[in-house]
Amino acid sequence: MADRIAALKAELRAKLRFRRDQYVRNLPDLVHAIAFRAPPSPLRTVLTSARCVGGYVAASSEVTVEALLTSACDAGISAALPYFAGRHDRMVFAAWQPGDAIVPGPWRVGQPANCQSVVFPDLLFCPLLGFDRAGGRIGQGGGHYDRYFADYPDALRIGVGWSVQEVDAIPLEPHDLALDAVLTEQEWIVTGDRL
Repeated sequence: MADRIAALKAELRAKLRFRRDQYVRNLPDLVHAIAFRAPPSPLRTVLTSARCVGGYVAASSEVTVEALLTSACDAGISAALPYFAGRHDRMVFAAWQPGDAIVPGPWRVGQPANCQSVVFPDLLFCPLLGFDRAGGRIGQGGGHYDRYFADYPDALRIGVGWSVQEVDAIPLEPHDLALDAVLTEQEWIVTGDRL
């Protein structure tokens, strides 16, 4: 059964990566410029109760959340980005603020230049390849976010992606924890009962 789910996930990742890349490549410049620039009203309400918001540095055609993090910082909420000391280290979150240097990490994904302060976000903006309306999420396959979610289950988990990344159902394994909500360029989708 586990092998079957792994095969389904690998196939789904390839399909969703292609779909996302094509969608972003064909997105009008104006739509690309204004998408995700400001949090929608329901998300602003959720943000006001956060002490620290974790985000990520977008790779390839992932949604960029820098404007959302900057908006949080402007509201007096601290922000953080994932940091890996090395390829075999667990993901932690390093304090970040607009203008801080970003460098390639062990997988060539951007991260803070140093990790002088590890922080523990109580709200996480999560990258994804795909999602469903039940809060299922599929990422790149490294399991970094799954492990972080398991270690810090009280942190709110908000997936951020393009609307074309939605599927009917994500194949889930026992360790997969659901998202609380998903933000796309078209809508705010509450998927759990914690919001």
